[in-house]
Amino acid sequence: MKTKTVTVVSTALGILLVILAIYYWATPAGSLPSFFPGYAVGSSVVHIKHGIASFVLGLLFFALAWFKSGKKSMPTA
Repeated sequence: MKTKTVTVVSTALGILLVILAIYYWATPAGSLPSFFPGYAVGSSVVHIKHGIASFVLGLLFFALAWFKSGKKSMPTA
């Protein structure tokens, strides 16, 4: 896979996961879409751990994008 493609995809996934983390922190479990992990009918619990996990994964994807976008070292003869 090309480095630019990996950088763009990992940045997009990082953004989506950080947005998902904020959504988990702001939305009670009963109001989550039914296909989300942690959905519970009528529950008012906010899934803090789901949000933390999503946020950490988002940061890891940002780190991957950062390392993939850096300069390539030139081999010395």
